[in-house]
Amino acid sequence: MSQVMSLAQAVERFVPDGAAVAMGCCLEPAIPFAAGHELIRQQRRDLKLIGPISDSLFDQLIGAGCVAEVVAAWVGNVSEGLGHCYRRAVESGDPWTLTVRDHSNFSISLALWAAAWNSPYIPTPTLLGSDILSGQAALELVDGSVRVGAVRPDVCVLHVQRADAGGRAHTWGPLGVAQEAALAAQRVILTCEQLVEPEVILSDPSRVLVPETKVVAVVHEPGGCLPSPLPGYWKRDHAAFREYAALSRTAEGFGRWLREWVLDVPDRAAYLAKLELDPLRITRRLLSEPADYGYE
Repeated sequence: MSQVMSLAQAVERFVPDGAAVAMGCCLEPAIPFAAGHELIRQQRRDLKLIGPISDSLFDQLIGAGCVAEVVAAWVGNVSEGLGHCYRRAVESGDPWTLTVRDHSNFSISLALWAAAWNSPYIPTPTLLGSDILSGQAALELVDGSVRVGAVRPDVCVLHVQRADAGGRAHTWGPLGVAQEAALAAQRVILTCEQLVEPEVILSDPSRVLVPETKVVAVVHEPGGCLPSPLPGYWKRDHAAFREYAALSRTAEGFGRWLREWVLDVPDRAAYLAKLELDPLRITRRLLSEPADYGYE
């Protein structure tokens, strides 16, 4: 059963050293940067990061020395190109050696679905002819097809638009592999823009992302996705990604960025206080049509 708690409490209780953590599951939007920064502040080590495209979050966690292994389709800084901390770790072992398990966006989805369905693998022909198969124990070529081995996160961290205290969540927009990751994971931590009454969530049950029995913590964390965007709430903070790209080109520059935006910032509220938020807020409303669930 989920509990409403602070992000620091959720990370301390449910994300130990060595955990396999799925993050950035919606690709470019809704990336749980606040949770990633809390992992850094609590000095988590030997994490296994799982995801399709995490924008610069994986790069930040790698540069901070939190990560031993990455299972992902891509690591970098979407609008700016390379993830410099990731590159240093792979090429020169700085801050230490990083194990990388490559996937495509589709195969990481299959790997998570296999875990969700308690299957050892799901076969696909889509990786045939690529070099992703090289040295991948979890990707096995058998009888002209690729068996994509199950990937089961210990914890999946998702940022959503709204959730209730019971662990039911609504999210919308691009979902990427969010549902796959949540169903595959042993437990789910939700950070949310709005903490609402159960009646709000239950008014639209088809939008509930994952069974509440999976959710161990609900964190009311407005702006928890920034600098990534969130439909209905936040625009992408392009300036933050540009600044990070420029500073992280060197280990020394990354250290300066890390101190200013993570280590010297005690929580997400303090992070938001450093920003000019009005230009980042969504102001144009584009509402969907209501759904009628009546049946009598």
